[in-house]
Amino acid sequence: METLIAEDVLLLLLDDEKGTLAHADKIQPLLGGALLIELALAERIEVADRTSRWSTPKVAVVGCPRPDDPLLVDAIAIIEEKPRGPQSLVTRLGKGTKEVLLHRLVERGLVHAARGKVLGLFPRTTWPAADRGHEHALLGRLEGPLVRGLRADERTSALISLLAAIDHAHHVVERGDVPAKEVKRRAQEIADGDWAAAAVKDAVVAAQRAMTAAIVATTAAAAAGGS
Repeated sequence: METLIAEDVLLLLLDDEKGTLAHADKIQPLLGGALLIELALAERIEVADRTSRWSTPKVAVVGCPRPDDPLLVDAIAIIEEKPRGPQSLVTRLGKGTKEVLLHRLVERGLVHAARGKVLGLFPRTTWPAADRGHEHALLGRLEGPLVRGLRADERTSALISLLAAIDHAHHVVERGDVPAKEVKRRAQEIADGDWAAAAVKDAVVAAQRAMTAAIVATTAAAAAGGS
């Protein structure tokens, strides 16, 4: 099954039984970052040089043909609207993406929508697993590098970098005797490593940094609001 990196990370964050989403407060920049990384790996975007000391690097669309996936087509349209930096884009691209991807996961038969009420009053939809085959395949790919220390391919490294950004990699894999601390270390090492091809590395790194900055900002804002 061919899925987007954003679909895969969302699937891994859903509880198979409860259908609830981990790190829901960080999901918008996380999915926006996933889409930006996807476009970078496909060589559809690049990060232009600064035009002055005070400007921020802007993301530009490059390469043909355009992607077939409608979500990536929409992402490119947003990038082309006006010059934007990576951090602005991860937030903009992530807006509304969770809902689109949840319905795609339903259409793929991977989860199903379970509608109920909280306290018998407030409507709520959860997304329990329907078919775990694809998720099990993803976990097999993740356990190689995270648990057994094997080398990760480019897309697996991208997925690990997203999980590392929210400190969640050690929660998704079966660790066996490997301590959580070691899995977290391996995940961060992969995220920080040279896993992207030279031609796309700058765009990937820019997307990673922008996503991390946006997630940190979101966390700080939530903490301030709760104090």
